[in-house]
Amino acid sequence: MRSICFYFQVHQPFRLKTYRFFDMGVDHHYYDEFQNRTIVQRIAEKCYIPANKVLLGLIKKHGKSFNVAFSISGLALEQFEKYAPQVIDSFKTLAASGNVEFLTETYAHSLASMASKEEFKRQVELHSKKIEELFGQKPVTFRNTELIYSDEIGEQVAEMGYDTILTEGAKHVLGWKSPNYLYHHPTNPQVKVMLKNYRLSDDIAFRFSDQGWSEWPLTVDKFTKWLKDIDKKQNLVNLFMDYETFGEHQWKDTGIFDFLKALPGKVLSKTDFVFSKPKDVVRELEAVNAVNIPNPISWADEERDLTAWLGNDMQDEAFEKLYSIEEKVRSCNDEEILMNWNYLQASDHFYYMCTKWFSDGDVHRYFNPYPSPYEAFINYMNVLSDFMIQVDEKSKPIDFDSIKDKAKDFADAASEKAKGAGKKAKNKAEEKWDDVKGYSLDDIAKLSNEKIKKLIQKVDMEELSHVMKDATDEVRNKIIPNLTKTAKNQYDKLEEEIRKVKKSDLKEYKDKIEKELKNLWKK
Repeated sequence: MRSICFYFQVHQPFRLKTYRFFDMGVDHHYYDEFQNRTIVQRIAEKCYIPANKVLLGLIKKHGKSFNVAFSISGLALEQFEKYAPQVIDSFKTLAASGNVEFLTETYAHSLASMASKEEFKRQVELHSKKIEELFGQKPVTFRNTELIYSDEIGEQVAEMGYDTILTEGAKHVLGWKSPNYLYHHPTNPQVKVMLKNYRLSDDIAFRFSDQGWSEWPLTVDKFTKWLKDIDKKQNLVNLFMDYETFGEHQWKDTGIFDFLKALPGKVLSKTDFVFSKPKDVVRELEAVNAVNIPNPISWADEERDLTAWLGNDMQDEAFEKLYSIEEKVRSCNDEEILMNWNYLQASDHFYYMCTKWFSDGDVHRYFNPYPSPYEAFINYMNVLSDFMIQVDEKSKPIDFDSIKDKAKDFADAASEKAKGAGKKAKNKAEEKWDDVKGYSLDDIAKLSNEKIKKLIQKVDMEELSHVMKDATDEVRNKIIPNLTKTAKNQYDKLEEEIRKVKKSDLKEYKDKIEKELKNLWKK
């Protein structure tokens, strides 16, 4: 049996709101909540929910002969959770069938593989964890953002533990070779590479409703015949496309859902193909040869390269500025900073700045929410500039020496204040307590109320507050009831101030006062 691998990409970025120069430093929320919610809910209704329903019906009808694969970006999953939780539920239902494989990719659908090995790995691990949490599968197959791939990226992915990678079957890479085989990495044969059949994939994804196309209309019988006519030695056909093909890019009235619903049955009955998951393909088929891809490729545009995202000075400047702050972001340990860091890495922001208005101009205009690439660049750079300010502020290293110096200064000042208060109280005690003798603070409790009142008249509240700070409850209960109302109010205020003085300094002061009391108190 030969295999068809149906793989669908699902991604939605957090789109930016109009963010002007004068918003910088004032407004740190960058996203168009209304637009993001509206778009996600619209596509959920037009595409995700009905398409998932069709796939579930096909799984129930054809059993083990029909399998598919998905890669859903972390940003899309976050928006489904926030705006359309029913989409998550429908994918969970598909996952429970056992006929759906969930792949891993960069969490932010980013270009991190072209900028930073560390950030690339972080996002892949983050995405894998998210998939496992939601769908109960630990991904074993990898696909990079927009199928971006090179031999170097393959090596990095292998180091992360993945042995299967999906990418584009670009003509300039394959030459005379066919994409309809399983290949392997040139220096690591354990890493298998599955190549998209771009002609058959794009017949569905882009040309299905194009009435100017020589093969329009595309019927199930016609497409099945094309598959059947493939050389019998070619044992793998990879049909990779955006999931939004169904209902969003190709509207329901084009017949796209009817096509999807009827195709598997026709293929299974008229050909020797079955629909397989990537992990089953690599287990059942042998790689025929190595595929050498020294320079990065993707599935975008006629060139199948990276110029859709990194093809002009604006894109390059934005890309370099963004990743110049990676280390600072990592040092922030701030959830909001990390969230914005993920959202601003989405490849879509760079795609919007593309100035390729030739062979693929219509595609870029369709996906671009900005009037022009230049406005996309200005808006993004305004947001990025404010974000960089936030990162700078929150990534400043802690100056422990400065903190220690300030703490010491504060302690010294408090100590001096306590000592000054103690000296002042002592002086007052020497001046006024000339009619008492030989008593400690605890002995105050033995005095009569009359003598207590007389004592209170001889001291001021600041002095009394210091003395009372560490007095026993018995002493406090003797003195406080004998205070006049005015004296009590004054005492309460001063006692609050005294609480701020260091306890060690008060102990030193108390000892001095008791010493003075013993010398000064008369019978």
